[in-house]
Amino acid sequence: MEQIKILIADDHAVVREGTRQILEQEPDLVVVAEASDGEEAVNLAGSAKPNVAIIDIAMPKVDGIEATRKIKALYPGIAVMILTAYDDEQFIFSLLEAGAAGYLLKSVRGRELIDAVRRIYAGESVLHPAIARKVLNRFVPGSGKPAKPERAEVLSKRETDVLKLAARGLSNQEIANELFLSLRTVQAHLGHIFNKLQVGSRTEAVVRAMKEGWVTLDDIA
Repeated sequence: MEQIKILIADDHAVVREGTRQILEQEPDLVVVAEASDGEEAVNLAGSAKPNVAIIDIAMPKVDGIEATRKIKALYPGIAVMILTAYDDEQFIFSLLEAGAAGYLLKSVRGRELIDAVRRIYAGESVLHPAIARKVLNRFVPGSGKPAKPERAEVLSKRETDVLKLAARGLSNQEIANELFLSLRTVQAHLGHIFNKLQVGSRTEAVVRAMKEGWVTLDDIA
């Protein structure tokens, strides 16, 4: 079985220990390193070579935002997931811009965390529902304001359908089931979307679509 290697970065030892215990109940998840501050997280990202880095925001020396930015700059293949108690908009958008592919609150259940790690590793994005709502509210265009450029000039209708379902948080397989497509076809559509929008993740693609007005609150409801 292919194992997903994980780095946990949190300044509270009890949080790191609890997170490790939850994750390592699964045979395909293994914690390869723990960091107590952001600087250590960046260093361990290079030496431990994790697939997924689970990072808190408030940490000594280097905070989670800067740690995320540095990890993505130095090791773009590592997927970063934020696990924190903070849902302030200033943190959310700074972290998404820094390259985080997921943002979960520490109130999530263990099973949700496990599923999120697997989805992040598979190249999907994961946003806690409360975070997704804040992103939507931030990027939905104002009333009467036209979205430019027009969606049809950039994405095909099928690509837009895939992106709308991705914005609802569906996995690639769930999107395939919803649209009666194969998993490989959905992955191909997402690859085309990333190329056309010049983004590197589902999160970035969804945020761009929200900014342009191609994805609306009605689409997510």
